[in-house]
Amino acid sequence: MDFDLSEDQELFRETTVKFLEDTCPLTTVREWAESEGAGFPRSWWKQGCELGWTSMLISEADGGGSVSGQGLVDLSLVAEEMGRMVSPGPFVTTSVVADVLSRVGTSTQKDAYLPGILDGEIIGSWCVAEPNGSWLPEDTTLEAVKKGDVFHLTGTKGPVEAADVAGVFVVTARVDGEPTHFILGADTPGVSVTKADGLDLVRRFGMVEFNDVVLSRDNVLGDVGAATEQWERGVEVANVLQAASMAGAMDKVLSMTIEYAFDRYSFGRPLASYQALKHRFADMKMWLEAVMATSLAAAEAAETRPDRSKELVSVAKAYVGERVPWMMQDCVQLHGGIGVTWDHDLHLYLRRAVQDRSLYGSPAQQRERIASGLDLEESNA
Repeated sequence: MDFDLSEDQELFRETTVKFLEDTCPLTTVREWAESEGAGFPRSWWKQGCELGWTSMLISEADGGGSVSGQGLVDLSLVAEEMGRMVSPGPFVTTSVVADVLSRVGTSTQKDAYLPGILDGEIIGSWCVAEPNGSWLPEDTTLEAVKKGDVFHLTGTKGPVEAADVAGVFVVTARVDGEPTHFILGADTPGVSVTKADGLDLVRRFGMVEFNDVVLSRDNVLGDVGAATEQWERGVEVANVLQAASMAGAMDKVLSMTIEYAFDRYSFGRPLASYQALKHRFADMKMWLEAVMATSLAAAEAAETRPDRSKELVSVAKAYVGERVPWMMQDCVQLHGGIGVTWDHDLHLYLRRAVQDRSLYGSPAQQRERIASGLDLEESNA
């Protein structure tokens, strides 16, 4: 990211880089894709949690704490480096769960789950997506029917990241037509997970089915019918981290491609010496800088500009989500035939970028959110 880091932030970033390089290079990512059912060993995730990956969005009063006082900006540093390494782990979805639980959870809910999230014993997953592909609260079809003092939850959510290894779910459902969040253990009677296919080799997804799951008022996260604001924050956290991750991945892919262009010779001269390719590299470098700046602006807005955060985060996801996969496709073409082989690492990055493009709102959906915000401002003017 192109901004001045404090000494503490730089130390945090360097520690993360060293840990990822030492424990999870691309060769290990490929091995874990085949050998680890979750895409990563739980011991590795716990080591990451010891570095503070899950504490940044949890308040100090709840046992967490950030490096700079802006936890999402700090966490974006981790996301960017994980993007460069195509690192596995339930990083985004657990961050969303940790954030909303710390913000609106009761003391009982916090005591039950936050210590485990902090030390990596518990993985949190957000059940927000609908089988029809929508992430919007108004499109939620999962109903929680209130019967006396309990709620009966029946329906399906998905795709849900890390569903098969999650210890706790935050579920977006409707109560009397109003969006409401519930928090429940993955071992709650009536909850089942079916594994789903995904593009990313080391990130797993599943469909979560709720078969007449009985929940009490203690399972409501926040107030009944008041999940819209929580949903907005959750989507902001997810999209900020995804944008930072895609920015880091694109930075690495462009570096790989430029290096290849200098090493590969054609007609006695390196590919990088041809003017047409220089122009393409210059364009991509300009777009990369825009991607970096946009993702940074989104992280800072989510922390310091609540009046603009929805707009700026959507702008970031719309721009980064559209531009990065396109640039990566161009880098594949610049590599020639080797770029489309299984043995080359380019497809690892492209798989993740294409998948992240759609999660938590595609570029088209983000543009719709921006447009709806502008319409609202004009109507109130």
